[in-house]
Amino acid sequence: MSEPSVALDVRELHAFYGKSHILQGVNLHVREGEIVGLLGRNGSGRSTTIKAIMGMVDNRGEVLWRGRNVLGLKAYEIAHLGLGYVPESRDVFPKLTVHQNLMLGEKGKGAVGRWSFDDMYSMFPRLRERQHTEAGVLSGGEQQMLTLCRTLMGNPQLIMIDEPTEGLAPAVVQQVAAYLRELKRRGMSVILVEQKLAIALEVSDRVYVMGDRRIVFEGTPAELKADAATRKEWLEV
Repeated sequence: MSEPSVALDVRELHAFYGKSHILQGVNLHVREGEIVGLLGRNGSGRSTTIKAIMGMVDNRGEVLWRGRNVLGLKAYEIAHLGLGYVPESRDVFPKLTVHQNLMLGEKGKGAVGRWSFDDMYSMFPRLRERQHTEAGVLSGGEQQMLTLCRTLMGNPQLIMIDEPTEGLAPAVVQQVAAYLRELKRRGMSVILVEQKLAIALEVSDRVYVMGDRRIVFEGTPAELKADAATRKEWLEV
């Protein structure tokens, strides 16, 4: 059986904040229906990598999305091509209700996507309970759920998720893990930036480890578990 085709191919990606050269030639790829974990310590360049792919920072190199180089496009243009981005900052529209926030995530009037309001409320029953509540008064965990779901309502073909479990209570972390497993079950392509190694290794098909703003390891979760030297040098505190 042949491997799924490559959906996203990142080649020699460099990124800059002003005069600061942040990414030093990142190479990675994501196949159709594959979850790829992007691991590393804080400051290693993981978040900058997905921001650069999304066109949110100055960059150079190649970002091929299903064969098309999207480098140089604006973030909203890249989003319209099917890439979704969930920031670590849990951006919600605070004065709008949960349901209204989800409505804003929809790709367009009359567009039919693979995700529905019922899907969102089934994955996170707490959002169903709070659907008429203003998003600004939600807990941090509820806002994270809402941000994850609002991005899905735009029907992306690939979603990049930055630190979805950061600062969440253990029970909410398990809900987010279930969400990631559902994405996997539905054949979504995902780049997951995650500090919690156990969750990343559980849901990912392959993982990359970043160190010194470049890729220092590529392999399966099992290969990373077996590579004590890489974990010690680039992951463990």
